[in-house]
Amino acid sequence: MYNSTVSAFRTVSQPRLLALSALSAFTFACAFALSPLPTHAADTGGSSSTAAPAADADMAAGRKAVQDKRWAEAVTHLRKVVERDPNNADAHNLLGYSYRWQNRMDESFAHYGKALAIDPQHRGAHEYVGVAYLKVGNPAKAEEHLAKLQQICGSNCEETRSLAAKVAEYQAAKR
Repeated sequence: MYNSTVSAFRTVSQPRLLALSALSAFTFACAFALSPLPTHAADTGGSSSTAAPAADADMAAGRKAVQDKRWAEAVTHLRKVVERDPNNADAHNLLGYSYRWQNRMDESFAHYGKALAIDPQHRGAHEYVGVAYLKVGNPAKAEEHLAKLQQICGSNCEETRSLAAKVAEYQAAKR
């Protein structure tokens, strides 16, 4: 068996062997690229949730509604998530975000506060609450959250860059 396998490889032409190698590498790269690697979107801060599958379905529906800017629908799903899993920092962060877009600032700040109480390093919550503070005219508080982001992930992470740009826009508009 071994000898027949070796002789089969010897009969493959050099160009064909190179093509097969390239195809194999491409297949591996595609599989790696499509594998579920952890990502850090603005709603994730690295918090782990022990939510039930129903909460996961509501979380997925809430994220989709946020993505589609259907704020009331997002709130409906995300409230179900935090009812089942009150320590889900990502859900509280997205609730704060959805409420902010509905100009329900008290509720927005309450949920950002809960997200940060659960996960003080939650980058998305720091970014979004900073934007909320700009919206209510409190740039000093926004800058506090910008400084916290710089401590957490440096000046080159997405959340820091985003909030820094919004603070700069706010300051330029006030001049």
